Amino acid sequence: MKISKPPDCFEIEKQLIERCEVPVFHDDQHGTAIVTAAGMLNALELQGKDIGEATIVCLGAGAAAVACMELLIKCGAQREKIYMLDRKGVIHTRRDDINKYKQLFANNTDKRTLEDVIEGADLFVGVSGPDLLSPEALKLMADKPVVFACSNPDPEINPEVAHQVRDDLIIGTGRSDYPNQVNNVLCFPFIFRGALDVRASEINDAMKLAAVEAIRGLAKEPVPQSVLDAAGLSSLSFGPDYIIPKPMDARLLPKVARAVALAAVETGVARIEMPDNYML
Repeated sequence: MKISKPPDCFEIEKQLIERCEVPVFHDDQHGTAIVTAAGMLNALELQGKDIGEATIVCLGAGAAAVACMELLIKCGAQREKIYMLDRKGVIHTRRDDINKYKQLFANNTDKRTLEDVIEGADLFVGVSGPDLLSPEALKLMADKPVVFACSNPDPEINPEVAHQVRDDLIIGTGRSDYPNQVNNVLCFPFIFRGALDVRASEINDAMKLAAVEAIRGLAKEPVPQSVLDAAGLSSLSFGPDYIIPKPMDARLLPKVARAVALAAVETGVARIEMPDNYML
């Protein structure tokens, strides 16, 4: 059943969580958020920036956008430093046409356009549509920006164009033919495996954050030859063009599943114990 349209998807997910005795996970929201957070934290680390000090612009205000920003806040981002935009521009406190989920990101500001809020911004997250981030707007961002242009199949800005404009940025997209693909498949099968193996009653925030740390940590480990062969590359190491693992990396299963299962046990939502040698 497709429930990606907000705010319906939020209400449906909430009711399913309340009624069901099995884990409920809306991948379009939380899968996107987990992979985005993992890549963002690694990119910020490489750029020498602190998420708690970063100004974030989020172009798009649907399910994925709201979930991404909420998870980034749990990772340390400051809500007041987040500017979210929908089709009518910046979501601000004087608008009376926004639902309760958008209201969570209503900023008390006189800024109204993407160009207004992106000046001096450290992070850009695009979950909107193609070619909506212009080269001129990208130029306005702070030194060493991080850009996640995740509209598919055409991103908010083409990576080749972005690199022509800025030589100090790290960019990710939803495309497999560019470095740093932000792909939900990096997390959702393995989150379910960990949750189900310990019979978790829910997938809580601690489990999501455990998945974030497992995914971002894997990007810092040496890359096996099997992954290089599958990706058609001769070498790959943690850096601006490799901030999140490749989807074909078989290590994702044990790393993410074990982290999620352990978090479920530690937060009391597991119904059975996790074996000491689980996924080792």
